[in-house]
Amino acid sequence: MRLSVSALLLASASPAAAQAPKCAADNAGWTLPKGFCAVLVGDSLGQVRHLAVAPNGDVFAARNPSRNGVPGGVIVLRDTTGDGKADVIATFFAGAGGSGIALAPDAVYFAPNDRVLRFPWKPGALAPSAPPDSIAEGLPAGTGHTSKGIVLGKDGALYVSFGSATNSCQGAGDRRPNVPGDKPCTELEQRAGVWRFDARKTHQKPADGRRWATGLRNPMALSLDPATGTVYAGVHGRDQLSENWGWPAEAGRENPAETIFALTGGTDGGWPYCYYDPRRKQMLENPEYGGDGTKAGDCDQRSQPVLSFPAHWAPNATLFYTGAQFPDPYRGGVFIAFHGSWNRAPAPQEGYRVVFAPFKDGKPVGTWETFAAPAGEPTSIRPSGLAVGPDGSLYIGADANGKIWRVVYRRE
Repeated sequence: MRLSVSALLLASASPAAAQAPKCAADNAGWTLPKGFCAVLVGDSLGQVRHLAVAPNGDVFAARNPSRNGVPGGVIVLRDTTGDGKADVIATFFAGAGGSGIALAPDAVYFAPNDRVLRFPWKPGALAPSAPPDSIAEGLPAGTGHTSKGIVLGKDGALYVSFGSATNSCQGAGDRRPNVPGDKPCTELEQRAGVWRFDARKTHQKPADGRRWATGLRNPMALSLDPATGTVYAGVHGRDQLSENWGWPAEAGRENPAETIFALTGGTDGGWPYCYYDPRRKQMLENPEYGGDGTKAGDCDQRSQPVLSFPAHWAPNATLFYTGAQFPDPYRGGVFIAFHGSWNRAPAPQEGYRVVFAPFKDGKPVGTWETFAAPAGEPTSIRPSGLAVGPDGSLYIGADANGKIWRVVYRRE
């Protein structure tokens, strides 16, 4: 049951989300490793994007407006009965859509496409305690990759992703066949990177921030490794190597890799000049800049990804696991939510899953593996957000599905 708007503020500020819920017999549509199960927290939620979970177990979701009229803004889901399902759902800042969300002890940060807002918040509340402050504004939007990922750093910083306006910096015509790329690509001055701002200062413009990383086409999947304080970005690679440059279908389908970069204040991921070939495991030149699928040029001098994944899977969220509920191999590692491909035809589309990659001492170790995949048709769930709850549960959101799930581990 969902409470009415008038009843929301009367709801208990002590939800029962810390209790272990009874999972769905079919894991609510997921295939999970042995020992794990899932429950559907909420559905018909609209286009939920990134997630965050408060210390009391309330789930916060950024939301874009949906085609069926569900507005954007922020939704808050609360479970007061302990069955794992949200029976209280509140909304605020309805209308303007956005993807990025982050929680501080006294605030909720929300990122519409052109700004980042800071809502004052009291623990256990279902609504902000005052109107928002504008932390960063005038951010690039309007064309291209406009969704903003955000993450709070350990040093009082707010990191914000600025996606590129184009596929490969073709100033004479984006995504047109055989059109060279601009060199230098002046787009990099304002986009295709991650900017660092002061998380408490208001009315900052991009020029007031620091370009923390560049050469990242669409780095919206930001996360913080709390063990080291390093910010990581999952990056969407470029498209249309076959369609625009006549490369063999397989070469365009399997390139470029989707990548994860560690951002250290001077990271240069190489876009638009370079891409990462997952088979050769090296940076190569893009065809807009003379590449033929074999030439590295000076791309080996760019920053190298710490992880790579199959092409076009679209990493929409990353999360370092900080809980204690899951077994030891998961602790300190990173989960990645892949939204899934649209451009692998004529081969089947792929992605549409959550994967896990182990980390040790701030570095990836071993190999990644699929953690959660749709139990039915492979493209039936399109993950878009991740968060860890205070009890160590993993929350997964999917925008095209309008759903949020909670994954728990049953100790045997």
